[in-house]
Amino acid sequence: MSDQIIIFDTTLRDGEQALPASLSMKEKIQIALALERLGVDIIEAGFPVSSPGDFASVQEIAKVVKSSTVCGLSRALAKDIDACGQALSVAEQFRIHTFIATSDIHVSSKLRKSQEDVVEMAVAAVKHAKGYTNDVEFSCEDAGRTHIDYLCRMVESVINAGATTVNIPDTVGYTTPSEFGGIIANLFNRVPNIDKAVISVHCHNDLGLAVGNSLAAVENGARQVECTINGIGERAGNCSLEEIAMVLETRKAKFGLQSRIDTQEISRTSKLVSQLCNMPVQANKAIVGANAFSHSSGIHQDGVLKAQNTYEIMTPESVGINKNNLNLTSRSGRHVIKHRLSELGYQTSDYDLDSIYDLFLKLADKKGQVYDYDLEALLFFDQQRQDYAHYELVSLQATSGREIIPSATVRLKIGEQTVTQSSVGNGPVDASFNAIMTMLGHEELTIVDFKLDSKGEGADALAQVSVIAEYRGRRFHGIGLATDIVESGVKALIYVLNDTYLADQIDEQKQQVRVAGE
Repeated sequence: MSDQIIIFDTTLRDGEQALPASLSMKEKIQIALALERLGVDIIEAGFPVSSPGDFASVQEIAKVVKSSTVCGLSRALAKDIDACGQALSVAEQFRIHTFIATSDIHVSSKLRKSQEDVVEMAVAAVKHAKGYTNDVEFSCEDAGRTHIDYLCRMVESVINAGATTVNIPDTVGYTTPSEFGGIIANLFNRVPNIDKAVISVHCHNDLGLAVGNSLAAVENGARQVECTINGIGERAGNCSLEEIAMVLETRKAKFGLQSRIDTQEISRTSKLVSQLCNMPVQANKAIVGANAFSHSSGIHQDGVLKAQNTYEIMTPESVGINKNNLNLTSRSGRHVIKHRLSELGYQTSDYDLDSIYDLFLKLADKKGQVYDYDLEALLFFDQQRQDYAHYELVSLQATSGREIIPSATVRLKIGEQTVTQSSVGNGPVDASFNAIMTMLGHEELTIVDFKLDSKGEGADALAQVSVIAEYRGRRFHGIGLATDIVESGVKALIYVLNDTYLADQIDEQKQQVRVAGE
């Protein structure tokens, strides 16, 4: 049996389903390229038949990703499989992942079919997918609650039909490691053709056992693990990629297994996904949490100072966390910034040095000293600058106090025009937002969520504001970063406005095409 564990990442499919607002195509591509750099074997890019937007995103990801296999999900229906095949046809290598439920509760209550019918649908789906690619994965949804006799029959049938990977999901996170490991062991003992396919597992974390169940499956012969960055996903989330990767790396002697994951890219990828998905990582999260390599106890501190491995079973550097801060000030030159970014793992092709340096100087003038996390935040937001900036912030002035009415004056560049508007509100942020809304007459846009986060340490840390707005039945997510909270909030709102403007332009073009066709 192979000692290679295939890492199947479903951040862009199962992970995105749990987000309060959908990712833009640009954001999905950025995550896909980060996953490729991380060393993920299979990237499940989406569910093409679910919407035109998802179809387009999967297609664009399939165009740009080269070293990872791009995968699309489909139900066991011909139209779903066709959508996958069409979206992925531009890829150098791709996989179609089709599924159907197999547990009694799903078969009788949801599908309302007989077990015979479900087997026939599964076999037909695999054969149809083989018409597009030889790389076909089949999933037995809710396998954790499926009777073992029926599960064995289903696995044998889809392998005979041509499935090269068969996935055994614990869809509702119900099983325990001993139970789930036993299911995998049973399949290897009872399914005669099981050597002709890779057995995969997809575990959910409803009882906090997703990683434990996945490892139990691996110990019993599974060779593909389906997971997400930071463990995001439906309900309590999925098996965490970074935890699986570091268990295999740290306990190599126990498992005797390996993956292609470049562990030094873990922290970087985790931060990117957290930022874009607007899902902060809890401080005590294993591997990537803020406290993962912190020591508060005096005994622990003393031990680590004497020998790092007394209380650290892995180093921060092994997952890409650089503990050493380089003092950067407004006196630092471009070559220092370039050198520091290189040490942090960024290539010159990842950023525009002049743009980053201008942002750096402005921040250094405000803060005095700039740290590594500041530099990475500037890089991230420079990459997020929109190519379709119809709205741009020219100037902002806001006042507030204990006995005065908060007010704000905002000047925006809108296309080729510059417009200024003043307003009052419950606070300076509210006043600034009111000024912008009055300026644009945006009655259809409603702010549904506003989150403030500190990017850095101390009173002079960068402020990140995340805004979710509802507009014409859709939700848009915007992020702003500045040392000033009001400015950060305004930038986040402008980010949203540019997205809504682009959406309106696309809708208008579609309408014109529709009218021309009539």
